[in-house]
Amino acid sequence: MPRAFEYPCPDCRTTSNLHDPSCRFDGDRRAEIEKAYTDIVAALSADPRTEERLRESVHGRWNARHAAALETLRREHRVRESDAGTLELLSPAERKERAAEPRQDPLRTIYREGSVPGCHDHAVFAMIAFYEMVGFSWEETRERVITWLEESGAWDRGGFEQSTPGAVVDDKRHVYESGYGWMGAAQEAKAVIDRAR
Repeated sequence: MPRAFEYPCPDCRTTSNLHDPSCRFDGDRRAEIEKAYTDIVAALSADPRTEERLRESVHGRWNARHAAALETLRREHRVRESDAGTLELLSPAERKERAAEPRQDPLRTIYREGSVPGCHDHAVFAMIAFYEMVGFSWEETRERVITWLEESGAWDRGGFEQSTPGAVVDDKRHVYESGYGWMGAAQEAKAVIDRAR
């Protein structure tokens, strides 16, 4: 079962009033962050609309928090833009389908090419952190990363200390539980994969 969306700060991803010191929303209260999300979700729950109409529906209160919250909702596959140019909420099933495959680099390369010796640690770290970020449960994350290791050819390339793909993933459970970001590890892994091509 996917975890509930916790309305994270769209910059530093905190779910409390304590922002990172470099966060552009440092000083904004948790309620202000949540309101930006709920303004968007409430409007799109009523009916799909263009971004312009969405901004208008917030009645002149659209601000940087709203823009950043909308970007987070898009990135986390909770809102999509239709071919007609309207924004719409995704159902849980649609979201899970869209979120299952990373669509932007560096994660897209890692997902499609698979890990290679020299970057396994970073690649597995990045994949686990990605699935945690988009809201998959630990069980779903574990299953997806094991499948990725096998289907991408990463496991067959060797270079793992563990004896099974499941053991590789289990050894990285702390990444999921701590909510680490994926970008740094993904960039390092992609660089090694690119050199191995």
